[in-house]
Amino acid sequence: MYRRAVRSLILLALAAACVSARPAAHDGLSRPVDHAPASAPASAASAPVELVESWPLETTLDHADLRDAADVWPEMIDAARARIDIAEFYVSIGPRLEPVIRALEAAAARGVRVRLLADKGFHQTYPETIDRLGRHGAQVRLWDVRKLTGGVLHAKYFVVDGREAYLGSQNLDWRSLEHIQELGVRYRLPDCVRALEDIFETDWAIAGGGDPQARSRPSTPYEFGEVVFVASPRGLLPDEHLWDERALVELLDSARRTIRVQLLTYRASVPDLLAALQRAQARGVKVEILLSNWALRHTDELRGLPGELRILSFPLASSGFIPFARVAHAKYCVVDGERAWVGTSNWERDYFEKSRNVGLVFNGGPFPVRLDAFFADNWKSRYASAIENAPAPRIGN
Repeated sequence: MYRRAVRSLILLALAAACVSARPAAHDGLSRPVDHAPASAPASAASAPVELVESWPLETTLDHADLRDAADVWPEMIDAARARIDIAEFYVSIGPRLEPVIRALEAAAARGVRVRLLADKGFHQTYPETIDRLGRHGAQVRLWDVRKLTGGVLHAKYFVVDGREAYLGSQNLDWRSLEHIQELGVRYRLPDCVRALEDIFETDWAIAGGGDPQARSRPSTPYEFGEVVFVASPRGLLPDEHLWDERALVELLDSARRTIRVQLLTYRASVPDLLAALQRAQARGVKVEILLSNWALRHTDELRGLPGELRILSFPLASSGFIPFARVAHAKYCVVDGERAWVGTSNWERDYFEKSRNVGLVFNGGPFPVRLDAFFADNWKSRYASAIENAPAPRIGN
């Protein structure tokens, strides 16, 4: 009875946070960097689960009912009283990210324990801000994942006071806040938060020289209910039942009507996922896949995907070319508009077998409905095209 009551309360709060499924109308003009937060429902900030977006300025892809990561992150950091644990692929500073970094520095100054775990390889490319945080009170560790598994620390998340957490596609990068389409989840689900903390403690210990086999184990079994925490790689999980590739295959195999997937890139190197998509199409499920134009680097593999494929491409910013930006970077999947996954993995073998990634699976409730509408907005937008009409990607310098 207690668990049913809690589940009902979560669904009611989610319904309030996801009340609108329509995007706001925009004229395509950039809003100022210091814009006010979008007018999301008042209950969004206190809901157990909140969908959070970033969108490329000068596009029409902002959603009035979804708050921006640039507004949500400082709010969460400012509320910290005891500890903040952060894991990031890298940190790249710019004006839009500066308030987030200052919030972390202010937290450390008021006595909050701030721990930052970052990928060692990428620190060589972007050392400045990580080193700055270390000088302003944060404990910093660099994890050489490549040496251990051949992969990278690709997860992007933070946990506040063991009370709430954020995970999603946004890197701690100014471009992720204003020139890239991203999706993340802020959540206050105790066992999902605890599972993410166990991941952090595992990785923090390994980065500090600990034994990779001595992983942080759950003190009691996780009880996830309708939202399930998942992660990779296999072999480095507090509980191997959390492996996200297995969860994704089960999610795809549950589809009866529709499968909608959006990713940065896809490779045919995960045969179990490809087979699950093919099984779904064979039983009459409508499969729709959205990829960024960065995926066009492997066009030969894309043509073997079942269902219909469209490519998302964004025009250059009016300020000119921005390296590693103006791209759709979100990673999620919706099945029948009833179940969904949001995470940090692209669907390529190394993301599941070698690199650290995290995600959430939603079984029911209004959250998958909102994600399904988000997908539809992208699918029908002016930025989506058939693969043969998509512009070639321009990525780095």
